[in-house]
Amino acid sequence: MIIDLSGKTAIVTGSTGGIGLAIATGLARAGAQVTLVGREQARVDAAVAQVRSAAGRDDAQGVVCDPGTAAGCEALIAAQPQADILINNLGIYGAREFFDIDDTLWEQFFQVNVLSGVRLARHYAQGMRERGWGRIQFISSESALNIPTEMVHYGVSKTALQGLSRGLAKVLAGTGVTVNTILPGPTRTEGAIQMMADLAAERGVSVDEMEALFLKENRPSTLLQRFASPEEVANLCVYAASPQASATTGSALRVEGGIVESIA
Repeated sequence: MIIDLSGKTAIVTGSTGGIGLAIATGLARAGAQVTLVGREQARVDAAVAQVRSAAGRDDAQGVVCDPGTAAGCEALIAAQPQADILINNLGIYGAREFFDIDDTLWEQFFQVNVLSGVRLARHYAQGMRERGWGRIQFISSESALNIPTEMVHYGVSKTALQGLSRGLAKVLAGTGVTVNTILPGPTRTEGAIQMMADLAAERGVSVDEMEALFLKENRPSTLLQRFASPEEVANLCVYAASPQASATTGSALRVEGGIVESIA
């Protein structure tokens, strides 16, 4: 299968590292003109340079803003009014005892993890519908189905994305615009690597040993039995953004290594 996204424009939020950067790179390699989005100029510039090098073209561009806020979404829309592919990858996570999660933190997680995607999809989906083609993805998590006790607020925000994605797919039924969620599992991003390093130092083991311990203690149902790479997640995202995925919409596409105990 040859995926050709030549002539398509794509926006990937939270794309200066990790899964977002891998998705942006994959889309650019497939021919799309990609806009990367981040909050820091230096990181955005570095990510744009990396994508341009990987794609062998210089049409990737960056926008510095924070789509986790209404003002940030407005700034992104002003800088890039239209797109054929929207990847809502921006998200935050962090462990917190349930009884210590106050209203402010709940609100923050919903603003960043849910409402950022709502605001951007609300704008970009209209142009896609008018043109008769588009791809919208919300990067969710296996935690949407397998709520972690140490991150209930995170899991609930990702569950909300499932409902948002399915509902928007129904709104856009028959228009040529597909909407899906992507459910990664533990992925070897910069944040995950640092977390494993910190835990490894606390427990006096190597980072590799800590990854295995983490999965055994926190995700014992994993069939992959290792952390995925960002590129492995991105491969599914690039396919879902392609013309070949035209019959896939309203779906939750899992790339979580079999953690979720379900055959559906």
